[in-house]
Amino acid sequence: MGLDLLPEDIRNKYEIHEWKHALAVLKGDFPQEFDEIIGVLRQFQLRKSHVGIPGGNITPISQFFNRSFAAVGWREKSFDTKIVVDAHELVSPTHLVDCFKNRVALEIEWSNKDPFFDRDLNNFRLLFELRAVSVGVIITKSNRLIQTLRALGIFSKYGMTTTWMSKLLPRIEGGGGGGCPVVVFGITPDNYVDDITDADLRDVNEVVKAIKRLPKAKRAAPRRVVTQLLADGAPAAQIIRDAQAAIEIARQAPAPPVAAEDAADEEDDEG
Repeated sequence: MGLDLLPEDIRNKYEIHEWKHALAVLKGDFPQEFDEIIGVLRQFQLRKSHVGIPGGNITPISQFFNRSFAAVGWREKSFDTKIVVDAHELVSPTHLVDCFKNRVALEIEWSNKDPFFDRDLNNFRLLFELRAVSVGVIITKSNRLIQTLRALGIFSKYGMTTTWMSKLLPRIEGGGGGGCPVVVFGITPDNYVDDITDADLRDVNEVVKAIKRLPKAKRAAPRRVVTQLLADGAPAAQIIRDAQAAIEIARQAPAPPVAAEDAADEEDDEG
């Protein structure tokens, strides 16, 4: 059964693997969450503008998934976990889950370093053992995208040290998720859409360069404007116009306090 539980268009667009009957558990016990995951995956497009323009701490791709799941009630979730031994409490911390709803945990790993997979799987394992999570889901890059990114001249932006399906599968097969049912979806070239001309891409990248010329403490707000517009699929002219306005506002604004400056530094790192 397994993958046959998924609609044909999803099977055609994504590289999919499951362990411990994750799809049967997901569809049988969490039908609403199953349908919501399918709905978001069906809406997703890997746009040229998403991968051809430098991202901030949260890329347009991650932002699309975060916002789409949030729109149907999924939330970022932290868990306060501890182990009690002979009345002594031992803190057993877990990491934040990107998207969580009704015992289904979902992580988006577009361009993090591949050790993030270890974190995700360990989270799934621990939370499953504590009966806080019933199914773990990961969305990442299929290795079939390598040729697409090379053809666009941007493969070096990602390299092989980031989150790819080939880095995830051995970790799961080696037992990284413990007893937790896990299903993974790999984004493939079948999701790719050429949504921007090379000329418009160059113009938007010039605006991004202008943002990087701002003092670090002032970059975060205009960078967020660009990222959000990209995630929304806005036309290049609107991205350029709104980003230029945000740059001008940032130039005239007083420098934010140190804490905001630290956040701006993080915003400049590709996530």
